[in-house]
This record gives sequence, C-alpha cells and structure tokens, in this order.
Amino acid sequence: MPIAAPQTTDELYQALDENAERPFGRARTVRAEELLETAEQFAEPAPLVHALFELQKAYTYGSEPRKSPVVFARVLTLFDEQPDVFDERMRHQLFWRFKWVANALVQLPEIPLDSLRQWLKEMRDRYEKADLGLQPYYGQAYVLAAHIGRDSAAAYDLWAARTRTRLSDCEACEICERALYHLTAGDDERALDLWEPVLEGKESCQEEPARSVSYALLPLLRTGRAEQARELHLFGYRACRRNPSMAGEAGRHLEFCALTGNEARGLELLAENRVLFDEVDSPLEQLDFLTGVEVLLRRVEGLGHGGLPAAGYAGRAWTVAGLRAEVASRADDLAARFDARNGTDTHEQRRRARLERAPLLDALELTLRTRALDDVAAPAAPAPAAAPAAAREAALPEALPELILRARELEDQGHPDAQGCWARLRTLAADPGYAHPADPAVGPLARLRADLLADAADQAGDKDDFAAAAAGHAEAAALYEEAGLPGHAAVCRAYVTLAEAELPVEGDDTGEAKAAALGAAHTALVRQHEEAAGLDPRQEARVLRLRATALALRFQASGDEEHLAPVFAETDLLEEFALRHDIPVQVSGARLLRAGTHAVRGDLPAARTGADALVGHLAEHGPAWHLPRTLGLRARIHIGLGDAQAAYDDLTEALRLAADWPAHVISTARLRSDLGETALRLGRPEEALRHLTRAAEQEMRTGDRTDAFGTYCNAAQLSLDLGRVEDTIALLDSLLVEPDVAAGELNDRLVAQLRLTRARALHAGGDLKAATAELAALAAESAEWDDDPGSHAMIAAETAVLLAESGEFGRAREAADQALDAHAKAPRHEQLSNCLRELARLQAQQQGPDGLEAARGFLTDAARVADEAREAGYEAHGRSLDTALAYEQGRVHAYAGAYEESLAALEQALALLGEPVADGDRDTVGEWAECVRLAGAVEGIYLERRAPALARLDPAVARLTALGRTGEAEPLTALAARLRDGD
Repeated sequence: MPIAAPQTTDELYQALDENAERPFGRARTVRAEELLETAEQFAEPAPLVHALFELQKAYTYGSEPRKSPVVFARVLTLFDEQPDVFDERMRHQLFWRFKWVANALVQLPEIPLDSLRQWLKEMRDRYEKADLGLQPYYGQAYVLAAHIGRDSAAAYDLWAARTRTRLSDCEACEICERALYHLTAGDDERALDLWEPVLEGKESCQEEPARSVSYALLPLLRTGRAEQARELHLFGYRACRRNPSMAGEAGRHLEFCALTGNEARGLELLAENRVLFDEVDSPLEQLDFLTGVEVLLRRVEGLGHGGLPAAGYAGRAWTVAGLRAEVASRADDLAARFDARNGTDTHEQRRRARLERAPLLDALELTLRTRALDDVAAPAAPAPAAAPAAAREAALPEALPELILRARELEDQGHPDAQGCWARLRTLAADPGYAHPADPAVGPLARLRADLLADAADQAGDKDDFAAAAAGHAEAAALYEEAGLPGHAAVCRAYVTLAEAELPVEGDDTGEAKAAALGAAHTALVRQHEEAAGLDPRQEARVLRLRATALALRFQASGDEEHLAPVFAETDLLEEFALRHDIPVQVSGARLLRAGTHAVRGDLPAARTGADALVGHLAEHGPAWHLPRTLGLRARIHIGLGDAQAAYDDLTEALRLAADWPAHVISTARLRSDLGETALRLGRPEEALRHLTRAAEQEMRTGDRTDAFGTYCNAAQLSLDLGRVEDTIALLDSLLVEPDVAAGELNDRLVAQLRLTRARALHAGGDLKAATAELAALAAESAEWDDDPGSHAMIAAETAVLLAESGEFGRAREAADQALDAHAKAPRHEQLSNCLRELARLQAQQQGPDGLEAARGFLTDAARVADEAREAGYEAHGRSLDTALAYEQGRVHAYAGAYEESLAALEQALALLGEPVADGDRDTVGEWAECVRLAGAVEGIYLERRAPALARLDPAVARLTALGRTGEAEPLTALAARLRDGD
C-alpha cells in the first residue's frame, strides 16, 4: 500500500528519520527518491538538502555509485548558491561526502582517469578554501593510487604521515586501509597487528569490522590462526550477506570457504547471496564479488562436481560449470575495462593471484552443520555404506538367479544384507529390457515383484509411514497368492493388519483409541494365524512377532497394567517357538521386546536385567546386528537409572559395532543423539553438541527431516547456552533456507522454535534490531495459533521486552497486552510475571520519573498475574512471584526517584524472603543480600539516612559472614564503608 506523502516539513523530517532506520537496499532507496520529490515541493531549501543527503546515502550504501555523484552535485550547487542554509552539521556532511564521490567514481571504469584526478583537485581546493586539513584528501589520493597499482607507496607515505582531522575516515576504516597496504606488500603479520583493534571490536563503523574481517581471513589462516578465522568468518559473513554495498566482502567469504575444504557451505552461501548477481550496480564491487564466486566454482568443478546446481544470474538454471564460465567471462571483461582505464594490468594480476591460490587447509570445520559436496548432490539420499557393508555388497552374486535366491535366503534369516540384494534387484527389474530367469527355483516374476514390494513396505514401516507400509504389503500379498505362495501372503496380510492399527488417530490425546485399535489388531492377527495355510516355521515366527508387537504397542499407548501380562505371554510364546525351531533372530526379538516393555512400564531394574542377559546372549550366539540396538536400549535404561557413565560406555560400543552394518540396519542417528544427552549429563557439553549435530545430519541424509530439524533445534539451544552465538546463528540460518522450510512444508511450530532460538541468539550477539524484527514477526504469526495460545503468550512477552530495550515502549505495551490476552486462555504465570517486571524496570531505567506511571501499569499487571498464580496454586520455579514483584517495585521506584516508595517495597521483599539460614538456597541468600544492599543504598545515599542504613547493613554483613557467604557480603561491606566515609 502506498505511503502518504508528507504534507509539512515536520512530517518530511519524520519520514526521513523513519527511512534512515530501514536497511540499505532498494526499498530504502525508492522511499528516499519519493521523499526528495516531496521536498522539492517546499519553498524552504533546508528540507531539500536533508532529502538529498538521505538519497545520496541510500545510493552510496545501496551500491549505486553512478547516481551518488549526481545527487551530490545538486547539494554542492545549493551550497555555492545559498551557503547560509547549511548549519555546522550540514556543512560537515557536505565536506565529508567529497570522499563518497571520489570512492564512487573509482568504481566506474567508464570514468576517465583524468576526471578522477580532477575531482580530487576539486576536493583539495574546496578543503583549502574552507581552511580544512588535507589528510582526508591525501587519503583519497592513496586509495586511487592503490586502485591503479602505481605509485601507491609514495601516496601512502603522504597520507599516513599526516595528522587526522575531523573529516578523516573513522579509525576503523583507516586501520583497514593501512593493513591492506601491508597485506599487498606480503606482510601478513604487520597487517594483522594493525587490524587487531578492529577484529576485536574495539573500533567499528558502518562497514567495519565486516570489511576488515573479509580481508583478514586468509592472512589468519596463513599465520596459523585458523580458529580465529573460523569465528570471524561466522561473525563477518552475517554482516555482509545479501548486502549489495558489501558484495566484495561476500565474495571473499566464498573464497575462504573454497580454500578451507568447505565447498558445500560455499555453495550454500552463494545461493543465499544470489541477489548480488543482479542488484550490485558497482562494477568494482561486481569484479570483487565475481572473482570470489569464481574461486569457489573452480574449486567445486575441479573436485569433479561441475554438474551440481548453482545459484547464479536470474532467468535460467545454472550448473557449477556453466556458471563458472559465465562468471569468468564477465569478470575478465570488468578487469580489462579497469586496467584499460588505469593504464596498468593491476586488476588482471590480482584476479589471477586469487584464482590460482591453492587451498590453505584440507578441512576446517566452519559450522556446526558439517556438509560435503556429496550431501549437496543428493540431500535426502541414504548415507554411504560403511566400508565393511560396502565390501559385503560388492561380494553379492552377479548372476541374476543366484542374486534372487541369495536375497530370499538372507530375508528368511532376517539378515540386514537382504536389503542390499533387494536394492540391486529393484534396479535390475526396473530396466525396460529386464528378462526374468526361467528357473523353477527362482519362481515367477509375480513372486519377485511381491518380494520387492514387501521390502519397500518394510522400509516404509521403519520410517513410520504406516499407510504406505499397509498398501505395499497388501499389494505384495495379492502377488504372492498369484504366485502360489499362501504362507508369504499370510505374513504380508499380518503386516497390513498391524500397520493399519498404527495409523495416527486424530484427536486421540489419551491414546485410548490407538490402544483399542492395537488390541483389535492382535485379535485379528491371532485369527489370521490360526486360519493361515502353508506357513513354514520362520513365517510363523514372524506372525508371532507381530502379535507380540501389537500387544507391546498397546501397552505403550495405554499404560494400563491389565495389558502387561498378555505382552509377556506373547513374548514367551514367541521365544519358546523360536528356540524350538532354532530361529536366533526371533529369540533375540522376543527378549528385546520383553526388556523394552519393562522399560516402558518403568521397571528399570527388570529392564536392565533383561538387557544384560540379552547382551551376553548376543555376544555369544548372535545375531550380531541386534547387538548395537540392544546396547542402545540398555544405555537408555542406564540413563533412567542415573548411571550416565554406563550409558556412555554402551553407546560408544554400540556406535563402534554399528559401523559394521549398513545405515538402515541400526539408527546411528538415535545412538548419537542419546550419546549427546549422556555426554551432557556427564558435564561434557561440547562433546554433546558434536554428537547432536552429527546425529541431525545423519537424519538429514536418511530422509528423516522432521527428526533432523528437531535434533538440530536442540543442538542450537545447547550451542547458545554454551555462548557460541555466531555458531548458533550460522546453524539456524543454514537450516531456515532449506527448501522444505522455505516452502512451508515443515511443521510450522518446529520452524517457529528454530526462529525463536535464532532471535535469542541475535539478541545475545548484540543485534537487537534484527532480534526484535524476528520476534515481532513470530508474535504476529503465533497470534493465529488458536490451538496454542500459551506459546503465543511466551513469544509476545519476549517481543515486548526487546521492544522496550529498543525504547519502543508503545509497541512494547501492545505486545504485552497480546501476551496477557493469550495468557488468559493458557496461563504462563512465571513467564508473564518476568516479562512485565522487566518492562517496568526498562521503562523506569530509561525514562526516569517520566516513565513511572507506565512502569507502574506493568507492575499492576504483574501483581494481577501473581494473584492469579496464587489462586491457581501455581508455584514458581525460582523465587516467589510476590517476592520478585516487591523487589522490582523497589528497583523501579528507585530509578524514578520515588525513594520512599522504593524503600517500602524493598522492606516488603525482605519480609517475604525471610532471614537467610545456614542450609538456605544459594540463590535465595543472594537475592536477600542484594535486596539489603539496594535498601541500604536508597536509605543511606538517596534519602541520606546513613545511620539507619548502617544499622541495616552491618548486621546483614555479620550474618552472611557467619554463614560463610563472604561473596554475597562483599557488596554490602563496600557500601557500608562508603557511607561511613561520607561518600
């Protein structure tokens, strides 16, 4: 919807201020152009100057260097004609922007070199006439010399030796130019020494430290500081991605990925910056960006992946090889144009040096999400087989009849290698020229088709796709009947019965409907078993296994103890039958089912006893492929019993053994996820994070994407808890651009959790503006979650706090009201109380007495929430809501200068807290001490009642000291000394 044009100069200034808050890009530039048109309608020249300044800034930082000098020419003309219009601030801006024009002209190869030098002469003359120091002029002269690649040393000396002025570039920008001078000379160490204050965040500006970071990455690698380079890559990339005015910086991050074994991440970042191919209007920035892109694409193509898709210019689909050729042609042309203008070969040489640079590291783990080019090629493909499994697959029979017979033999044994046979047969049978063997031992084609359908249905069932499993087994049963194999058909029909019972039941929150369906399925399975003809012992054992499974699942769904005995009766029947007919896989299956049922029931000692016995049995008798799964079960039992070390040992051994089998046999993702939880329990959070991320990527590779995103969500939260803010943001940014997320195909609540964690990470990283924007968008979306008002209450509350931190108290009040409305439907007492108290504190802290009334409104709401909690019998996890409210009342009134009210509230908080005791909770003692300290400060300093304040502080210090809480006593002791000194 079009924005109404300002009608007065005051409205124009307000609109200009609002536009200045927008990120640089086309939207801000278009609005600046509209505001300039409006400013031209007013008779006063000052608004026009301000509008021109805003438009020039939009062009400069929106990578439109051709337009920036034109706008500045109008400003300069106005200055020459009406100098009195320009106040000191406007005059400073005018002379500052001579540098912007000089920089813009350098970026355009069509501007002759003489014109560049003429502009610098104009700048020098203007500065001398205005009695301004010439250091900024010499700075621009050096930039031009460095760009051309001629006489740069002399130009550097003329600039670097001069004293800075008010119009000099900021410290961070000048540091970058000095460092680049030494970097060009090949002195990495000198450059990095100069860059240190910028890279550490001590000096910054609009473009820094992002610009310096992009240049410093490779020198850091060359000097052995890979970890610092990794951290700065994550931080610096976020500041320049999708930013047209920093396209060159984005290109250097792509180059960094290519030279550290992170080609897959490079392609991911390239896709994220696709807009830069079309939105960068600066030829120099284009050259810099395209060269970085070409370094990446050459590396990917050289590794044999030239056919991979790559994000490039709009309007067509690109492969790596095709885009590389296009980029090379365009970049070569740009370099040639600059060198022709400059009369040197500098840009061709610089390009060649970058393109010919060899990788600096074979592999540097840049992010928590480690991906290889093979993952990009087939993101949902199963993980490659482990070496032993691959060797077994290679040993499969080549002759078709032998392969079919071998597959069936392995299937009868329940051996996991059967799936490799079926996979090869599926490929062969799909060939239009497939000829089925005329071999009585192999049987008809209908039987092979049934075999393949049954195998595919089993795989669907393993992924909980019960509808596909039921349909596949039903079709297989019909084909088995056609082939004259009633026993096989009976087994498939039994699978259909169980799969249909496992289909989700909408609205079945208690599990009763599911339990009923599974009970009915068991009855049907018993009847089918009794009526089945032609079952051999192995087939009969499979049906018995399905019967036991149905009852075990029923018990799991219902938790009803009456359903427990039938489970054990069926597992006993299965085990006895399997022992009698020597079917090891079903003996193990029965015992595993029994131990698992004990665990579901909560009888962990019995579950551990059963798992212990089964581990011993499997180690001696097999089947070996059941051992990792059993160790995984025993590990979860150990976790439940509080023995994290035993769980860790089992899981580590399970993973070692699982490596001997194909990925589909044992879920190593589940084992790794459990190992992550166990490592966390053992106080090894970094190791836990590593296991979680590997588990998640394993789930990605096997197509279990919902599970993968859930695991990654947990990993992101752990990473944030560990203070790895940039790692967290990089991980979530990578996940949120996945195709199924972008298309809205993933569970919206899971995506919301990812975005919520990202907003919290942005906040922790100091990017309050981005964090607030993300949370505000989430709050708007979650308002539509009629089935989950509690989550909306939490999100709206967090949004309100961030808005208040930004000083937007009107919007914060609106968000808090939304949170309160949602809270009324699904109470979140503690979260809402915390939010409202924090809002009151922020408003009083930022606005003082002027914000007291509004702050009291928040506190009144918090009091109402505390009353509701008390009536509902809700107990807070930390201090009581009443105590926390009283303390905040004291702090808010102190910020607002209402000291008597503050002291009264603090007295109430102390009364609610009570005196600290020897075995008291450390947090409670700390809160009591802080409350005493604040009351002493209000009373002794602001109310100037030193004696009563000391009478409060001294006994508190003595009490804390006697309790051995010297740390909590120190601030009170310091305050008492200050009061005695009369300070």
